[in-house]
Amino acid sequence: MTAGEIHSAALSEALATHGLILRGGFHPQASEKEFEGVETVLLVGNAGGTMWGAFAPHFDGAEHPLNRWTERVIEPIAARFSARAVYPFGEPRRPFQQWAMRAETLYPSPIGLLIHPQYGLWHAWRAALLFVARMPLPPPKPAQNPCEVCAGKPCLSACPVSAFGVGGFDVARCAGHLAAAEGGRADCHDVGCHARNVCPVGVEWRYPEAQVRFHIRAFARSVSGANATTLKD
Repeated sequence: MTAGEIHSAALSEALATHGLILRGGFHPQASEKEFEGVETVLLVGNAGGTMWGAFAPHFDGAEHPLNRWTERVIEPIAARFSARAVYPFGEPRRPFQQWAMRAETLYPSPIGLLIHPQYGLWHAWRAALLFVARMPLPPPKPAQNPCEVCAGKPCLSACPVSAFGVGGFDVARCAGHLAAAEGGRADCHDVGCHARNVCPVGVEWRYPEAQVRFHIRAFARSVSGANATTLKD
């Protein structure tokens, strides 16, 4: 085992304490000014419900609890491994989805979320660790785009207000529904996004119900009063 592999194993172990996982990495190009002095970028994220088990006891009901918890657990790990941490929240906004597609095998799904061949739509990124040292990185494992062989693409027809289509994601339509929805199948606040729920890929990685409700309600707050009409991936 090389020094880089030992380093990676120790880092993975430290992240696992908080239900987090390494999500691949990449070597920036010299021309990328935002990575000046950085030789290796490793992404940190979650898949399935393991992170929720670590985070839930710290949910205090104040604003942005997951973001605050993420910084609280990541900063000591970054310091321990001589890295600088940046996040997909706050300013400046960083192109985490673009970084993620450089780090591992992912594909844009019909509803805009990046789909993972194993985790499906039940994953996310919480931080990136920037290292001045160049670390050995295995190439992303090749895998077929699961959306290309998905019969019927049920994600495009499951939304109760048809917020997803060939034109992209109608944020205002979704936001309006989340603000008014009540009862039965339309109650996305309780069951989560119907389009995400019907995806047949990675169903065993689906978030626990409490985590689903947490994320959909956080999303509803973030898009309340949305005045955009359509977002494309």
